Amino acid sequence: MTPVPTRHLGKLAVSAQGLGCMGMSHAYGATDDAQSVATLHRALDLGVTFLDTSDYYGSGHNEELVGRAIADRRDEVVLATKFGFANRLGEPIQVRGDAAYVRQACDASLRRLGVDHIDLYYQHRVDREVPIEETVGAMAELVQAGKVRHLGLSEAGPETIRRAHAVHPIAALQSEWSLWSRDLEREIVPVCRELGVGVVPYAPLGRGFLTGQYRSLGELADNDVRRYQPRFTDGNLEKNLAIVARLDELAAARGVTAGQLALAWLQRRGEDVVPIPGTRRQRYLEENLAAATLELSDEELAAIEAAAPAAAVAGERYDPVGTTFLNG
Repeated sequence: MTPVPTRHLGKLAVSAQGLGCMGMSHAYGATDDAQSVATLHRALDLGVTFLDTSDYYGSGHNEELVGRAIADRRDEVVLATKFGFANRLGEPIQVRGDAAYVRQACDASLRRLGVDHIDLYYQHRVDREVPIEETVGAMAELVQAGKVRHLGLSEAGPETIRRAHAVHPIAALQSEWSLWSRDLEREIVPVCRELGVGVVPYAPLGRGFLTGQYRSLGELADNDVRRYQPRFTDGNLEKNLAIVARLDELAAARGVTAGQLALAWLQRRGEDVVPIPGTRRQRYLEENLAAATLELSDEELAAIEAAAPAAAVAGERYDPVGTTFLNG
């Protein structure tokens, strides 16, 4: 396999594609720790240096899992985790960004991960009740203490990014970005580029549906969160699958998968863009990584965008509750 190139998030060097670890602990059906650890090890073997987790994923389980997997390979990893959800899975959402909670959450993550520092520490969602200056000020103190190396935000709005960056350099913004989630292109990406903030797209494959692997909700486990997300319910799924069908045609002509085409399109958005597709399986890990070096012509890029216009996507990204925590 072609070596994975390197890109930069601010001053932080990472592999051009990372690995999102959330699905190894919850959200997308049954999990298997042994399988997930094997996939994490395979990712490192293939040159993926950038691993993404959160204290929220699996209510702490995901950090523990990643920590075990990298215990004897810490020097190979750029480790990113997040804080901000003060509730456990299944409880009403509570977002906290006060200074005391920032310190508490970081120490807890360090214990679960079994490391002495976090390479990239994100605020998972912005606490609208706490000035961002207080939150990032506390995060900056973690940098000074040597517990954290670089800072990030997730799903933050352009003004919040500016205010945060004025307190301490922000290396990366993690937000949803894919062929069918392009909201941030209008205002947020330009602000990030003005400030030198890298962009880390999560759900770059539309939560798996841009791969063409799924054709109906019946193929998903009963506890799969996608069963309850607007883009996969209320008749929206059928409309969105039409987009996948058009991508399938383009991918077949190129001899790749629809998912690889979608990821390669995103990789071409800029050298400051580092997608983190998630998977538990080595097969899909390798398939995704092939997209990091897949060359696309301008004509192919235009054809992909014509096949998947943003206006054609049916349904919101999140339900009404989840939407209130976006663009903070």
